[in-house]
Amino acid sequence: MASYTVDIAHSAAEFSVKHMMVTTVKGVFNDLSGTMIFDADNPANSSIEAAIQVASINTRMEDRDNHLRSADFFDVENFATMTFKSTSVEMTGDDTAKVTGDLTIRDVTKPVVFEVEYFGTLENSPFGDTRAGFQGTTTINREDFGLTWNQALETGGFMVSKEVKITVDLQAVKQAEEAPS
Repeated sequence: MASYTVDIAHSAAEFSVKHMMVTTVKGVFNDLSGTMIFDADNPANSSIEAAIQVASINTRMEDRDNHLRSADFFDVENFATMTFKSTSVEMTGDDTAKVTGDLTIRDVTKPVVFEVEYFGTLENSPFGDTRAGFQGTTTINREDFGLTWNQALETGGFMVSKEVKITVDLQAVKQAEEAPS
């Protein structure tokens, strides 16, 4: 088992949601951190904890980002951080797993399952360290987490779908092992 930290420069937490029932709007959270225990020999023993600073949301449109930061959605003044803490890892293939854990948004915690793919490990990277790559996806109902703002459309349907797809791409850097004391 080895300890890893998320490399923010090479990682992303992205989401996509249907807008006005006809298009998909995508966004990213720019401030992502996390630690992981990765057991390459027995991945089911692995775990991860991650945190996102919600104010770092970026949908490439300042007015929309500000609305998403407001009390209508994330309410960043009262709920600055989203977190995920794994509770189990179930291998589904040689390089795939279901990672179950607790997702907390707006102080509401619900279990979610990420479908995760392991891309491999690079020892002695160009940065002189060991790195591992992963991608995880899940879909949540935003209303389960208190994100209930919406607007009915005259033509039927709603401005924003309840369903949100989340994709997390992680490059994790192996931490030096501490010498026994």
